Amino acid sequence: MRKKILAATGLAFLAAGSAAAQSSGDWTGFYGGLQVGYADIDTNISGIDGDGAIGGIILGYDYDLGDWVVGGGFDYDWTDVDLSGAATVEDVWRIKAHAGYKVTSQGLLYGIGGFAEAGTDNLGSDDGWFIGAGYEQIVAPNVSISGEILYHEFNDFNSSGVDVDATTFQARAAYRF
Repeated sequence: MRKKILAATGLAFLAAGSAAAQSSGDWTGFYGGLQVGYADIDTNISGIDGDGAIGGIILGYDYDLGDWVVGGGFDYDWTDVDLSGAATVEDVWRIKAHAGYKVTSQGLLYGIGGFAEAGTDNLGSDDGWFIGAGYEQIVAPNVSISGEILYHEFNDFNSSGVDVDATTFQARAAYRF
């Protein structure tokens, strides 16, 4: 019995060491994956707001500079957030730039910002900007998970005089090439 426990412990130790060696903390490369979360959308018109689920795809590239990682990306989210019957936000896409600090070899705390465009069912679409923060953790060879919070602003949405701001919270999973 003791030999079986020692053998199982040894195998677990080798497997963990092998996984750690394969995910050495080098963040350089392309990634792609999925995200899902929650969006809270407000306008400058009293009573016109909404919230709901949001989710989509992520693509990007990171470059490891040692303790720091920089990168860029693109994501596209589908949603169906009803703004009190006035309009429905149907999608959001973003072009992102981010920079982060490795808190461990496999953990990255980062800031993010960039360009966004939101589309609605009846008010057209408009571009704006966003800023936010996130944390990403490598959990297996070539696989990472992260959480991200973003604040978006769309001023004078499609020349309607309506200012829109949105906050999104998303969980993300990526395969790193």
